[in-house]
Amino acid sequence: MTTEKSTLEELITKLKQERDELNLQMHLASMDAKDEYDRISGKVDELSGQYDPVKDAVGETAGNVVSARGVVADELKEGFKRVRKAVEEQS
Repeated sequence: MTTEKSTLEELITKLKQERDELNLQMHLASMDAKDEYDRISGKVDELSGQYDPVKDAVGETAGNVVSARGVVADELKEGFKRVRKAVEEQS
C-alpha cells in the first residue's frame, strides 16, 4: 500500500507539472488540442481531489481505491501525450 501510495503521489505530481507546462504552450496549439487539454486538466484536479481523502487511509479498501485511481492517472498521462504531440505538430 505504501509503495502504491507514493507511486500515485509521484504520478499526480508529474501530471500536475505536465499540465502546467502544456498550459504555457497552449497558445500555439489548435482548438482541438485546447479542448483536449481543458478536458484532461479538469480530470487531473478531480483525480487529486479524490485521492487526497484516501491517501492516509489504511487497509485493503484504500489499496483498491489507490489502484483504481492509478488507472485513471495512466489514462490522463496518455491524454497529455496526445495534447503534447498536437502542440509539437503546431510548432
